Amino acid sequence: MEKITTFLKEVKVELSKVSWPTKKQMISYTLIVIGLSLFLALFLGLLDFIFEFILNKFLLR
Repeated sequence: MEKITTFLKEVKVELSKVSWPTKKQMISYTLIVIGLSLFLALFLGLLDFIFEFILNKFLLR
């Protein structure tokens, strides 16, 4: 039990050293990740559509 208590105390000390982002930073980072994810999804979807069109038009007559 003593090891667990010591571990939790050390975790608390280490977490106090962490530089946590502000709420504004967290919101902007979250929006960037969502935006990039949507862009990547649209880009890959467009590539899939183009390759499917090429395959159907020229190779799979």
